[in-house]
Amino acid sequence: MATSTSPRTGRAQTPRPARRAPRSHLAPGWLPYVLLAPALLFELLVHIIPMVTGIFISTLELTQFYVRRWLDAPSAGVGNFKIALDFDGAIGASLLRSFGITFAFTICTLALSWALGMFAAVLLQRPFRGRNVLRTLFLVPYALPVYAGVIVWKFMLGRDNGMVNALLSGLGITDGSTFWLLGNNAFVSTVVVAVWRLWPFAFLTLMAGLQSVPGEVYEAAAVDGAGMWQQFRSFTLPMLRPVNQVLLLVLFLWSFNDFNVPYILFGQSVPASADLISIHVYQASFITWNFGVGSAMSVLLLLVLLVITAVYLPLSSRRMRDA
Repeated sequence: MATSTSPRTGRAQTPRPARRAPRSHLAPGWLPYVLLAPALLFELLVHIIPMVTGIFISTLELTQFYVRRWLDAPSAGVGNFKIALDFDGAIGASLLRSFGITFAFTICTLALSWALGMFAAVLLQRPFRGRNVLRTLFLVPYALPVYAGVIVWKFMLGRDNGMVNALLSGLGITDGSTFWLLGNNAFVSTVVVAVWRLWPFAFLTLMAGLQSVPGEVYEAAAVDGAGMWQQFRSFTLPMLRPVNQVLLLVLFLWSFNDFNVPYILFGQSVPASADLISIHVYQASFITWNFGVGSAMSVLLLLVLLVITAVYLPLSSRRMRDA
């Protein structure tokens, strides 16, 4: 080992050995699993265990008489599923009607949210003065807590002192006495509030997708004489196919499972025109105290969404490959 002489004392000094890095007690192959363990544990506690418990409850005759000792409830087998799928009976017929209302609500919410998000994303794609202010304003509905935003809408849609009736009567469209939270208007109100909540997410996703589209493409198209509609149809939509594939599926699942908007707007007394399946399952479980049938409805809803997802993803992926 080489030595050195101190300039102050003139004595020989032995250099200190280099400090070794501490050894890890975990093999390199275990590190990814250790990092994923908290997320997997959280997923197990929040999603997997409740889902398995709900499937188990769907096989029990669990009513208010067995709430405290629900493990002692008699077994129903597939009887709850037969009741829910008996469309000639009262429960099955109401479930089928709720499914139709939910499907119509989902299509309307998805289409309007996507259209508004796409329009805003294309509008704000090119820089101009005030663009950042508009981006911030467009994202306000998505940033607000859902309960605060929907409660404000509930007051706005009121009959006597609501801002919507005051505005429409001031414009001469209505007489200002429309019941927006009753009858068939309840469906329209639910769609409007749901779109107000969801379209900023579509706008944010599509705006991020448009950042990957090179501006030279539009400049070349403009030189060739392509108008705005031709540029949108020939360049924007094809380049956004991967983004739209995920976005449409997420919007569909969120709309189909939406519980907060109708529950905050109407409470437990939901009008028949806004009887979404999430509210229907809640009423079947916690209003009539028939948790077995309510859990069976939830399992059926899960199966329907899984089938739709399993069909949609391969079809959309194949269309992208063909394109």
